[in-house]
Amino acid sequence: MRTQIEQAKDRAVTPQMEVVAEAEGIDIHVLLSRIAEGSIAIMSRGKKSVGIGRGLATKVNVNIGTSSLRINPDEEVEKARIAERYGADTLTDLSMGGNITGIRKRIFDNTTLPVTTIPIYQAVAEKGLGNMTQEDIVQNIRQQAEEGVSSFVLHCIDSKTLGMLKGGKRIMGMVSKGGSITSAYMLINNCENPFIENFDMILKTLKKYDIVLSLGNTMRSGCIHDTRDRAQLEEIRQNVRLAKRANEEGVQVIIEGMGGHVRADRIAEYVKFHKRCSSFPLFVAGPLPTDVAVGYDHIAGAVGASMAGGAGADYLCYITPSEHLGLPGPEQVKEGLIAFKIAAHIGDSIKYGPNERDMHLAKKRAELDWEGQLNYAIDSERARELAPEEGPCTMCGDFCAIKLMKGFL
Repeated sequence: MRTQIEQAKDRAVTPQMEVVAEAEGIDIHVLLSRIAEGSIAIMSRGKKSVGIGRGLATKVNVNIGTSSLRINPDEEVEKARIAERYGADTLTDLSMGGNITGIRKRIFDNTTLPVTTIPIYQAVAEKGLGNMTQEDIVQNIRQQAEEGVSSFVLHCIDSKTLGMLKGGKRIMGMVSKGGSITSAYMLINNCENPFIENFDMILKTLKKYDIVLSLGNTMRSGCIHDTRDRAQLEEIRQNVRLAKRANEEGVQVIIEGMGGHVRADRIAEYVKFHKRCSSFPLFVAGPLPTDVAVGYDHIAGAVGASMAGGAGADYLCYITPSEHLGLPGPEQVKEGLIAFKIAAHIGDSIKYGPNERDMHLAKKRAELDWEGQLNYAIDSERARELAPEEGPCTMCGDFCAIKLMKGFL
């Protein structure tokens, strides 16, 4: 199978490209050029295709999945359904407990969204950190590729970069779970990163199924006082090098970067730095511009995500109210998703200018048209629960400013 990049370089339009061009309102020839150069990636599953990257609407990913301490497959399926119902663009299954392959199949059976995984999660959950081998990791990638996973996250930190953390001044050290598992494997076995050592072999699998490679952000900051350091900068350079190799082999790439916790005054600067380093689509988790919003991290994260999206980030990973506290339930998934859809919308208004949706809602509001404005809300259901059935809102009652001045204006 020829991949999206290979066909874009040959100026051949694919059905996936047509879906993205129509959804985004982008000229198909511009889309072709950007896929060919690597600044846009298309993540697909079945008939569903999502474009991520330069000039496209900012996308939102929802993480779901079991942990070793909480295994409820029915709940994970419900989370996936909620994510699709309320407008997530992609899902990431982070399951590390129970029948992981079976859970993933149920998620596939109940949704249409592209699904990302972190393959080392399943490998370590099933084999154990002390017993897992490189073959286990590579075999897990092959198995999930055959099942229809749309994107893989690989943490490709090398030994040199890992060494930069030792004896450092970070408060939080390393907070990436996938990155820490990969790093622990390297230290236990006194070896180089298994993804780097098997990179060419892995690329062949990704190319065969046109799976998007997402290069993970191992060195992200875990608190706002852990500022960008040598390890972060080296990981960015390493990821760009690997992304270029992957693109040359016909594999689409997204780079995870600038996620975690970042001071508010540095978010835009860091995003722009990433964009100067490469034009690959940039995926950010959060970022959280404060550490004290525990229980409300979805709100703090949405503030940071708005800034990041406005500065040029292409793809946001949502955060729920349960961040730092526990595995989120279905209601927390919805809350986090809506917060980040608002963030993506605000970010796009900074990047591309105000959206017509805001104009349409404002006009309905000016006309005192309740149903009209509710239809344009990001979460119409929630807005409808709070709105009066008829008449003025109870905030202003008979003294509605719009109503009082309407005749004069």
